[in-house]
Amino acid sequence: MNELEIKVPATPATCYKIKIGTNTLGSIWPELDSDFPKLNKFIITDENLVSAGHLEKLIRERNVPAFVISPAGEISKNINTVISIIEAMEKAYLGRDTLVVALGGGTVGDMAGFAAAVFKRGVPVVQIPTTTVAQADSSVGGKTGVDSSISKNAFGAFWFPERVYIDVATLTTLDERQYRAGLVETIKHAIIADSEYFDFMEENLDSILDRNTDVLEKIAYQNCKIKGNVVEEDPLEKNKRRILNYGHTVGHAVESASGFKLLHGEAVSIGIIAAGMIEQRLGISEPDKFQRIRNILEKLQVPVISPDNLDENVLLDLIKRDKKAVNKWPKFVLTEKIGNVYTKNGQYAVEVEPEIVESVLIELKKS
Repeated sequence: MNELEIKVPATPATCYKIKIGTNTLGSIWPELDSDFPKLNKFIITDENLVSAGHLEKLIRERNVPAFVISPAGEISKNINTVISIIEAMEKAYLGRDTLVVALGGGTVGDMAGFAAAVFKRGVPVVQIPTTTVAQADSSVGGKTGVDSSISKNAFGAFWFPERVYIDVATLTTLDERQYRAGLVETIKHAIIADSEYFDFMEENLDSILDRNTDVLEKIAYQNCKIKGNVVEEDPLEKNKRRILNYGHTVGHAVESASGFKLLHGEAVSIGIIAAGMIEQRLGISEPDKFQRIRNILEKLQVPVISPDNLDENVLLDLIKRDKKAVNKWPKFVLTEKIGNVYTKNGQYAVEVEPEIVESVLIELKKS
């Protein structure tokens, strides 16, 4: 048998800018035209952004092809929507000289990024996040994907943006539930990476809830700095990047089991509480940490207990199908104290016995 070895060159080093400001949405398009003059722009957004006036503010009276996702939200985050997006791009005679512009929250960014990753084997994407969850988390790290009928983000690709524009003024149009739920990702960043940031969140939560734009710019910057540092070190989630999944393993199962009636941040809040319970059972958590975390989540008015109608056996089955699972069971990200992730043998995600997780899922309904 003859044999050849083909060397695939490593991905070249790249970087992208994140620009943060207030009332900057209207100035973005001229910059895109200036910086990407040879690329045809295609916008992916949803009906909420149209209703809020954000699409109109972005493009003014320019004639730009766009795909408006309807209905908005996780219910449309599936492969069929992506197929519709790609076919709309084809009907507009777009090719590999296309720049996808994602305007919206986390689901828009995930779908747009995934569509950009697979259209004509990949075209560039710019992210313009407009929600607390997207500005804190999903727009930055290059993870894209959509859900299957069984689990979260079953289809996906790493596809890093060419640029990210954050206009914190867009957060003023969010309803209170969406706004608060999205802040859970900000709290998660503080828990896994920065105890002083957690202190800041505790001390300034009232100003954050009042949507003080100066404070919102500060937390946007800090969120991007934390996530950016992690992604730079481990872009393809071989080890350290897994810390960003804190609270998400149980959280994604809860979100799916609820039929997406729970918002992503609400489900992650429950997942963070579950992680804290696991930490206590394993004896790796410092005193008072769990209560501090629970207190700030309760002040945020997001769920800290699992809904009664979510059966623990259904949740366990979804956890077995988690995209990070190996041999039908994922590893878990845990923390020792606020700002420090627990590691074992240099690994940031560790094994937890299914029996411990099951007992926590039962306790989650009572706590």
